[in-house]
Amino acid sequence: MESLKNPDFKRVYSSGRSRADRSIVMYVLENGLDRNRIGITVSKKVGNSVVRSRVKRIIKEAYRLRQTSFVPGWDIVVIARGSSVDKKSTDMEKSLMKLAANLKIIRSGDEE
Repeated sequence: MESLKNPDFKRVYSSGRSRADRSIVMYVLENGLDRNRIGITVSKKVGNSVVRSRVKRIIKEAYRLRQTSFVPGWDIVVIARGSSVDKKSTDMEKSLMKLAANLKIIRSGDEE
């Protein structure tokens, strides 16, 4: 799992497509590579550093568990919303997969 750098975040925000639900916002943009790169952002509005780190870990783990379901070649930025603090990893995984399916970056047959 490769991470995005700051210029990559800006490029995905400005040129990418997005979808959102109650817990997360997902931006995606094709990167021309043979792999996906992911970036996770959690605002200070969500909570203190311990809370933000926990939310990042949950999102990262949700992606790791299902990364084979994603079509390769995308830069993915996930932004956690305030309501994501109360979510369990299974709920976060469902949100991630639902938004990815809406953005059509899931392999056919892997949608939930």
